[in-house]
Amino acid sequence: MPTYDYLCEKNSRTVTVQHGMKEVIRNWGELCQKAGVEPGNTPLESSVERVISGGISLPIASPAPSLPMAGCCGNPSGCGHHH
Repeated sequence: MPTYDYLCEKNSRTVTVQHGMKEVIRNWGELCQKAGVEPGNTPLESSVERVISGGISLPIASPAPSLPMAGCCGNPSGCGHHH
């Protein structure tokens, strides 16, 4: 699920949440509820703006395990050095 940063200009706070691409967060109250944070003294109807960030965070795949060497020196038909 994508991660988004939202800025509330009323309190200058940026909050990070995960939600579906089609979901829309319209105000501070919705943002706080989705992120599980306390709204504090900021009015719940205060507008928020999605901040453009680096994009979707995806796990980095680990490199493929190395395959055992076949034949002499890794060449399947042999290297010609050891006859």
